[in-house]
Amino acid sequence: MTASDPVVIVGAGLAGAASAWALAARDVPVVVVEQFAREHRHGSSHGSARIVRRAYGDELYVGLTGRAFELWREVEQASGAEILRMYGGLDFGERREAAKVAGLLAGAGVPHEVLAAAEASARWPGMVFDGEVVFHPQAGTMDADLAVTALLDLAVARGADVRHDTAATRIADGAVQLADGTVLRSRCVVVAAGAWVESLLGGLVPLPPLRVTQQQVFHFPRLDPSAPPWPSVIHEPLGHAVYHLAGGRDGGAADDRKVAEHDAGNVTTAFDRDGVVDPGSRARVVEYVERWLPGLDPTPRSETTCLYTETPTEDFLLDRVDDVIVCSPCSGHGAKFAPLTGEFVASLVTGDGAPVPDRFRLATHASGRTSRVSL
Repeated sequence: MTASDPVVIVGAGLAGAASAWALAARDVPVVVVEQFAREHRHGSSHGSARIVRRAYGDELYVGLTGRAFELWREVEQASGAEILRMYGGLDFGERREAAKVAGLLAGAGVPHEVLAAAEASARWPGMVFDGEVVFHPQAGTMDADLAVTALLDLAVARGADVRHDTAATRIADGAVQLADGTVLRSRCVVVAAGAWVESLLGGLVPLPPLRVTQQQVFHFPRLDPSAPPWPSVIHEPLGHAVYHLAGGRDGGAADDRKVAEHDAGNVTTAFDRDGVVDPGSRARVVEYVERWLPGLDPTPRSETTCLYTETPTEDFLLDRVDDVIVCSPCSGHGAKFAPLTGEFVASLVTGDGAPVPDRFRLATHASGRTSRVSL
């Protein structure tokens, strides 16, 4: 390893692409290796709609979302891509603690309103609410496919070498061995491989337990496709939390609504997921739509699966051990932070820039902390 060696990034999803952009923008030589083809659907960074928002029940993440939005706007300006669609966000439900969410938004200076359920139903016909409802306008959707493409293209424009269909098989001694036997020497290795992180770093870095699950996603037609899109929604009734949002391209020409349970997937691995939608999840989501979303046709028009890779606390995992950086900002809520993740990785490489929050460090994960992020 020498100072002239590149940083090798393993994984070209949102985290890896954002890390490549952040490093290339600092004139750090970068090589990105991705085992699959461009725009693949095997991991966690695909699709046309992910929720972006300021609302969390956790002060740390409310603050981080602010910087993430600033960086998303930089990516859009630099690339010309329209990655964000800002429709606002709604939070409610018995377990959502609307008063706490509203208080944290107020503390961060984020504009918001607290509405009674009847008032929210009148403002957004076709949705049913209960209890207090928090609305904030700085929320909407993020197009993950466009984001990955934009970030990689920006990185390449600054000199990054991005190699798809190039699998890493081993990481050791500051180098990455590829499936074809090639060995890439590196200044340091960033492993941003999602559900493949543990298989690449197990035994090399002291990882916390990582749980990989296959989640189910459904798209439901809107009964009135001409109506303005609804805000993105986080709803936490008793039982599984549910989120829904405008589906974008994945929702077809009518922008079908994307509806899914948060963290109700089946445990799997990156290697043996079957891609088969769980009928139990489908039945629960259909029942949810019938109860809470009468503005939708309760028969899904399309469905798919994706992977979550979660830490026990749902906090992200971002840290450096010698010449290896583990980058796992996942846990089902990391997509919105992608460009900020890139900033954190760049600071771990160069020693300059935004410090990684202590909660994301390996030592904190090893401390036995068990409280989960209040999404």
